[in-house]
Amino acid sequence: MRLRETSLALAALLALAGNARADGLACPRFTGEPLAAPAPREAAAPLRRFEEIKQRLAEHPYRAIFFGDSLTEHWDPEVWRETLGRRDVLNAGVSGDRTEHLLWRLDHGNLAGPPPKVAIVLIGTNDLGHGRPPGVAADGIRAVLLKLREKLPDTRILLLGLWPRDAGPADRLRRETVAVNRLIETCADHRHVFYADIGAPLLDYRGELSRAISPDMLHLSAAGYARIAPTLDRLLDPLLRMPR
Repeated sequence: MRLRETSLALAALLALAGNARADGLACPRFTGEPLAAPAPREAAAPLRRFEEIKQRLAEHPYRAIFFGDSLTEHWDPEVWRETLGRRDVLNAGVSGDRTEHLLWRLDHGNLAGPPPKVAIVLIGTNDLGHGRPPGVAADGIRAVLLKLREKLPDTRILLLGLWPRDAGPADRLRRETVAVNRLIETCADHRHVFYADIGAPLLDYRGELSRAISPDMLHLSAAGYARIAPTLDRLLDPLLRMPR
């Protein structure tokens, strides 16, 4: 019986690996769980933000687009202006978005206009906050990568690992972000998809997140964004210089 179970498990892994090769991503599906269907947000604020991103894309051909949730949308304005703003990056974050909401946006106008040289992706922490296990959250992120590769075949993707949340390394959501990052880093192929975990500067020497950096143990203060920005700049600049 154990031999049969092992054979079935191996067959399932081989099937997942085959799917990875077929769809062009370096990583296979991480679970066999069904994904949430792409869906729009219903609240007024995220819908207004969605329309604002569409409008800005219609008005200007950005060199890079930063897709995300509130961690992107509420980036400290001064830090953004002095770093990503100088690099002609569009802030395309929508507070509260989960992976299925970003997938819907990518199909309904938040990729309008000329394709950017780089798409930055930071999404999935709200999937964990919604109670999804790390494997399912990682599958949602993988689906976003797949959609971007389909829609923007010549655009390089900079996939960011989820940032630390909760106070200490043993806290549940902290452990889950680490688990997600270990999965999604396997999606990097160093040709189309590049992965980086830039969250370390947010933590002290004990691996703890302070209130000065993250007042609610999720969102960042201006000091937190100032710690993140230099590393992101160093990652982004070579990708912007690369020929298509």
